[in-house]
Amino acid sequence: MGPGVDRGSEAQSVVGERTAVPEDLREPIIAAALRGKAPEALLTPLLERGWSDVEAAAAIDALLRSHLESHARAHDLPLPKRVPAPAGLNDRPVIDAGDRRVHVLASLLHPRVIVFGDLLSARECEALIEAARPRLRRSTVVDPVTGGDQAHEARTSYGAGFQRGETELCRRIEQRIARLLDWPVDHGEGLQILRYAVGAQYLPHYDYFDPAAPGNALQLARGGQRVATLVIYLSTPESGGATLFPEAHLEVAAIRGNAVFFSYDRPHPMTKTLHGGAPVRAGEKWIATKWLREGVHR
Repeated sequence: MGPGVDRGSEAQSVVGERTAVPEDLREPIIAAALRGKAPEALLTPLLERGWSDVEAAAAIDALLRSHLESHARAHDLPLPKRVPAPAGLNDRPVIDAGDRRVHVLASLLHPRVIVFGDLLSARECEALIEAARPRLRRSTVVDPVTGGDQAHEARTSYGAGFQRGETELCRRIEQRIARLLDWPVDHGEGLQILRYAVGAQYLPHYDYFDPAAPGNALQLARGGQRVATLVIYLSTPESGGATLFPEAHLEVAAIRGNAVFFSYDRPHPMTKTLHGGAPVRAGEKWIATKWLREGVHR
């Protein structure tokens, strides 16, 4: 259940006249949501009072949005944005992604991280690698002052970018990702294929654009803020190359065909989405990265 904005007695009803969670249930429902209770559990108190599913869902959605916005304003934080939510806690172990059934291998609430299994076939992984080889160039980062691309010692991979829908293979994978993450294809950047040789790494960083950095204005104008990342492993290194989330003490192994997804509802360290690519110790690591935007990316 995504967050929404509670407008109290001024809210407009979706079904019937009940639009706001009763005063005596607000704090218990917010507390349950913060503990990671499943959406169905949050609905139960209202359903027991005769609310319909639609009424209850809309009212709780509004309540939680109001709580998040109040918290943000009280602590001078950016307001939360809607983010992809492909699976809830204790949810389906297998997701129908259209042309492929994808497995949910692990799920973490904060930071919101989901590890997927069998997102790509071995043949698709190899095809992406071969398509990228002729294009490989030293990977860059966005200069926060100028907005231009620059090589940086923190990122020592080589990469190749593809336009969204550039090839039939890209289109097929992008459609699969859109269905898996329940996020429009046009809200995603093109696939970026990266190769990490022995010793190559990407030091811990955030994927969102710092809105205070002047160089990010151009990026933000091309589809809004990044709200989620999907890293797909195209090869399995002999040793090393894990994706690290230092603040969560989490390490995701690079296994061909699997992927790690994480979302960040605001451009702030409170999302705990600091992450990096650990050095490859033996073999090589290939990945495909897909960044999701809040709006249509151009």
